[in-house]
Amino acid sequence: MIDLTLDVQRASHCTNLPSDEKIRTWVINALSGRKDEAELAVRIVDEEESQALNAQYRGKDKPTNVLSFQADFPAELNLPLLGDLVICAPVVEKEAEQQNKTTEAHWAHMLVHGTLHLLGYDHIKDNDAEIMERLETGLMTHLGFADPYTPLDEAG
Repeated sequence: MIDLTLDVQRASHCTNLPSDEKIRTWVINALSGRKDEAELAVRIVDEEESQALNAQYRGKDKPTNVLSFQADFPAELNLPLLGDLVICAPVVEKEAEQQNKTTEAHWAHMLVHGTLHLLGYDHIKDNDAEIMERLETGLMTHLGFADPYTPLDEAG
């Protein structure tokens, strides 16, 4: 069992947001076998806040689906704090529609994806992207969702 301390902050005007229980389930799924104890915050925002953070920290002046901010402590402190995820609800909703996915499936994917980033996984290099995508696909299918990387014309 994973000892998870989760702080969910809702700063979005969107109403179709996942419950804290679902967010916890998706995060625990991504942590399973990787961490026994973890602490993280999930902040659900609208486009303006996402765009401001994306511009400030990534130099991209547009809203994005998920931003991950790893905690930056010396390893010898051995703290369970992983960091923060900022998820833009309107972007998640738009992407789910564009990708022909349920909103719930896309929310689950963004939580899994962001949590893996907090654990140190990345997708900048092709090899790392393949590893991360395989891991995400396995985690998503374990949760009962389809492969999040299946192209629309193959999704059925």
